[in-house]
Amino acid sequence: MEDRPAGEHPPTHSLGDGGDPDSGHHLRDGRWLTPGVAGIGSASLLADAGHEIPTSLLPSLGAPAAVLGVIEGVSDGLAGLARLGGGALADDPHRRQRVAVGGYTTTAVLSAATAGATAPWQVAVLRAGAWTARGLRVPSRNALLADVVPPAAYGRAYGFERAMDNLGAIVGPVLALLLVAAVGTRWAIALSVIPGLAAAGAIVYAIRNCPRPAERHHEPIRIKIRPVLRGPLGRLMVGISAFELGNAAATLLILRATDLLSRDRGTETATQLALGLYVAYNLAATSTSVPAGRLGDRIGPTRVLTAGVAAFAVAYTLFAVGSGGVAGLAVAFLAAGVGIGAVETAEHAAVATHAAEQLRGSAFGLLAAVQSAGNLTASAATGVLYTAASPAWAFGALAAAMVVALGVLATADPRGPTGPSSPDDAVQSPSG
Repeated sequence: MEDRPAGEHPPTHSLGDGGDPDSGHHLRDGRWLTPGVAGIGSASLLADAGHEIPTSLLPSLGAPAAVLGVIEGVSDGLAGLARLGGGALADDPHRRQRVAVGGYTTTAVLSAATAGATAPWQVAVLRAGAWTARGLRVPSRNALLADVVPPAAYGRAYGFERAMDNLGAIVGPVLALLLVAAVGTRWAIALSVIPGLAAAGAIVYAIRNCPRPAERHHEPIRIKIRPVLRGPLGRLMVGISAFELGNAAATLLILRATDLLSRDRGTETATQLALGLYVAYNLAATSTSVPAGRLGDRIGPTRVLTAGVAAFAVAYTLFAVGSGGVAGLAVAFLAAGVGIGAVETAEHAAVATHAAEQLRGSAFGLLAAVQSAGNLTASAATGVLYTAASPAWAFGALAAAMVVALGVLATADPRGPTGPSSPDDAVQSPSG
């Protein structure tokens, strides 16, 4: 049974490949991979590979560690705020297409422009601008993906997009190493504009395979929170927030592995092993996303989300215990990779399933803001506990947070009598 509120019907527009959304319940394997889905997935891979090049090479530009920390912190904060604002832009089907193309293009150009920066403040301005554009485009991309695939295949479509994004995070640093060896650091950063602009081209291709939006009056741009949170999606968003408040940055997993392995193997070997485990984490996330989406299409995204949170609980418990050597850490990294692959896929599919079509952009913007704020809070709190108390206490607290999230999700049943938020609510309560 599909994880959908009673009385909610899928959109009635036609798909760019001629498919009928109402026949999505009877899709054969392969029908879900429409040209639009392929285009958006390709954009995620190319964009992630493109901006991972300057990200991985930024320390090589010579800025002090403290300055880099401030630059990254401010940029991430702006990206989080931009995602919330980008949701308001993405509510309009016409506007979301322009925002998606503009966001990918601007991110590519500004990220590559850091190659010519000669002072830290120039890097800061370019990085902040690139990350703001990146944040703005996220809700539009996610809303566009729901436009190009039948509702019964949301899980597979969002799983494919997440898999391609994770694959880009693997390809980017490898590409950076090859480019640095061939043309040097600054030229490598400058050439990152090529996959970035190719990502914008892939989005244009996806848009050409979108259904033509119905003509409607453009409404003022307003951030809508209360209408999104009314009904079943609000209850589910509480569970998602509980998880995100315990979803710490993967950097802390690498730090924990390095600390544990360096006791017997030395710092250099421990660092290499920890980075290898992080690659395994990304591979696990990549390979899990589509199967998790396929499962979500069968049993509902909420159950897949719960399973992903449970995998994180196992991973954090293993990191807290800190025994088992490389084998034990490998299990922990793989469990976390499976968890993030399942959770991210299920979160996006759940929002696409339960949000009213007129509020879909705002719903994805709110989800992205919750993810950003939760990750920042969890990472900061874990870092403090790691230093002030002990790594075991830090990861024990994260494991406890996952248990709490499981409890919240158990009570967040989105299949109640109340349907998605109505567009009338959006007009009456624009700012929540």
